[in-house]
Amino acid sequence: MSAAELKSHYSLVIIGAGPAGLCAAVAAAEHGLDVALLDDQRAPGGQIYRAIESIPTERARLLGSEYQRGDKMVSAMRNADVEYYPDTQVWSLSREREIGLLCGRTAAMISADQVILAGGAIERPLPFPGWTLPGVMNAGAGQILFKSQGIVPADGVVLAGSGPLLLLLAWQYMHAGVQIEALLDFTPMRNHLRAMPYLPRALLAHHYLLNGLKYKMDLKRAGISTVQNVSNLRAKGEKSLESVSYIHSGQQQTIETDLLLTHFGIIPHIQLAQAAGCRHNWDKRQQCWRPQVDDWGNSSIDGILIVGDGVGIGGARTAEHAGRLTALQAVHKLGRIARHERDRLARDDRKWMRDEQHIRPFLEAFFHIPAKLLGAPADDTVVCRCEEVTAGAIRKAISVGHDDSNQVKFLTRCGMGPCQGRQCAESVAHIVATATGKSLPQVGLYRARPPASPLTLEQLARLFPDEKE
Repeated sequence: MSAAELKSHYSLVIIGAGPAGLCAAVAAAEHGLDVALLDDQRAPGGQIYRAIESIPTERARLLGSEYQRGDKMVSAMRNADVEYYPDTQVWSLSREREIGLLCGRTAAMISADQVILAGGAIERPLPFPGWTLPGVMNAGAGQILFKSQGIVPADGVVLAGSGPLLLLLAWQYMHAGVQIEALLDFTPMRNHLRAMPYLPRALLAHHYLLNGLKYKMDLKRAGISTVQNVSNLRAKGEKSLESVSYIHSGQQQTIETDLLLTHFGIIPHIQLAQAAGCRHNWDKRQQCWRPQVDDWGNSSIDGILIVGDGVGIGGARTAEHAGRLTALQAVHKLGRIARHERDRLARDDRKWMRDEQHIRPFLEAFFHIPAKLLGAPADDTVVCRCEEVTAGAIRKAISVGHDDSNQVKFLTRCGMGPCQGRQCAESVAHIVATATGKSLPQVGLYRARPPASPLTLEQLARLFPDEKE
């Protein structure tokens, strides 16, 4: 649908068309709400089910059965009474549920009785020497290119980092015939012991463990071995990536390559929730900031609900169930169903979501990122790539008394570039905490203000055509 078809007010606006947003939209529409589903991508599915409607059958097969689950969700949304607006960026959300958006190139303001944020997650930014060189990318970017365009590395690739996505991408690339030169795992061996107490509970969600074991066995049969307990990653090159070095078993190793894909887990995408003023808490287990919500997704601001990986990493299946639960809460809040009816309709999804979450404590312990990796990059390592601010410049600001994230931001401009801190906020907070001995909650995150995504002065001015000054 186009911007011209947008109404000025909806009962429910959902921001994000991944698994949580899709399921929430369908559930809300089934109860008669007028629903607008906004998404910044050109097609529904989010990151996990990107290009699910247009992908060739063979490529979908290579990506695996978990990817193919998205087809039914997208079809259900298409067949529901939902106003779906792709290519739509939300740049503002107020406490009064007023939403500023760009639909295509046209700016508009709408409002809603209830808003569901289903913005998903982003890859955890983790600076290391050379990470800004051309030829160094996030693993998620490599997967997006594969899903949306069928583009895979032609001359081999080095994969490095920690987290389930790294293993999945290696398995997908292997099936696509990509030469994987090395799979470097930064997960410390002590994490195996850290995770062991959670293994019995994780067995209740054994399909996740079985998938992981299958990926590992398939990779091993293909002759792709994982180098465990790696440290000190460096990307080297003059104008672009030429080689990757690392330390393993006390010895420095070097691999010549022109492509390195890294991954160190994912964290909730919280910028819009921050800008709206929703309360956030630091989660030690997931090592990230999370919006404060109750069991139904209600945030600290009445009428703004947050769901899916945007409220805490739980995976695509958990997001499906949470999306339906949050939609039922919105329907209840708007007086369409009584509380007991909400609870009855939610019973199965609540149970299924609890079953899916059995695996989380094990994964969070197993893939826990060491504090040294998060908070101790070398002084010459670029932390804020937008403003080219190094870890040394951040530590210099700390040394003269600037001991929280926002003070460092004011002094160094770290976080004032086009990404508005998405790529450096977490890293700056960890560096400040390490240098000062403060906790992450004491250090805090950058304050967020609209616009949450770029828009031009012309687009902003056209929102108010009758204003003369």
